Amino acid sequence: MTTSIPVSILWFVVGLAIVLAVGSSILRTLVVPRGVRSKLSALVLTATLGAFRLVARRTSTYEARDAVLAYAAPVSLIVTLMTWLALLFVGFACLLFAFSPLDWSQSFREAGSSLFTLGFASTDRSQLTAVDFLAAVTGPVVVGLLVGYLPSLYASYNRREVDVALLHSRAGEPNWGPEILSRHAIVNSSEELMTLFRGWERWAADIAESHVNYPVLIHVRSAQPLRNWLVALVSVMDAAAFQMATNPHIPQAAPRVTLRQGFVAVRDIARAEGIEVDDDPSPDTAISLTFEEFSEAYDDVATAGYEMERSAADAWPHFRGWRVNYEAPAYALAESIDAPPAAWMGTRRPPLPVIMPRRPTNRMPGGRTGRPTVGE
Repeated sequence: MTTSIPVSILWFVVGLAIVLAVGSSILRTLVVPRGVRSKLSALVLTATLGAFRLVARRTSTYEARDAVLAYAAPVSLIVTLMTWLALLFVGFACLLFAFSPLDWSQSFREAGSSLFTLGFASTDRSQLTAVDFLAAVTGPVVVGLLVGYLPSLYASYNRREVDVALLHSRAGEPNWGPEILSRHAIVNSSEELMTLFRGWERWAADIAESHVNYPVLIHVRSAQPLRNWLVALVSVMDAAAFQMATNPHIPQAAPRVTLRQGFVAVRDIARAEGIEVDDDPSPDTAISLTFEEFSEAYDDVATAGYEMERSAADAWPHFRGWRVNYEAPAYALAESIDAPPAAWMGTRRPPLPVIMPRRPTNRMPGGRTGRPTVGE
């Protein structure tokens, strides 16, 4: 089969464009460690997540929703690999069609043979050697890069999950900022909050670096349904903001740097997810959390024995001034990843009831009693 020179040039350009586009996507996704987003990979991830959400959001409980969504991110990796290989298959077939008298069926047959290194359709034509060898090298390289990518991905996941799991005893599940203060007060260990804040400053920096470079991690879910990296981070930031707002004379360095690193991490990850972020919100900007919700939490924390210098009314403007830095991007992220419907974490679609952490005690020092169990 022979084709005219203009037609050959056209299919050469089409094939080369496809191969280069896929190569760029692979480099951006697997090789370049700068959080350079690949539109192709992002499209595949979005489409895969969307398909799983169609099923997940028809469930009646959060646990059922989480069970469905747990497969979304891993499946997206497989679909991304298949998409790359399928496009490379088409691209090399176009190049072979442009370079030779092969018809389309023969071009696709030889492209597949070379790309997957099977060799059953190879030819001796010298003008096809370069394309055949390039296709034969590309297939194993793509698969090898993805295989090498997975250990880095799951190493970052494991680092993330260790501290999230450790927060269970300090903040319950799902985590909640005021609960952190209450539990430390219950066991008379409020001084350990500074150690907690310092550790989470470094954790927030690590999570920002890994989740911006590997966006699929944003959607990789924890082993337990009510455990979530974003809820954990927001709960620690809420605890830090709550402490600074209610106790201005307590040393502020540790909670302050934790808050700053925390909202920088939330903003960076939100941008990686395609969410618009205001980098300089006014301290007077309204937030979704209401004073009534804050006041109720204030009374709960006080009942647990946490001592506070300011009243709820006096502390509220200070707390709001801190929370305005991260609430909007955190809520948008929580909706995007279908985070657990924890307290102070926004709403979900379709709506789900808020799940409060269970306080594992009704026996507190000094005869105090904790708030009743609301859920696990």
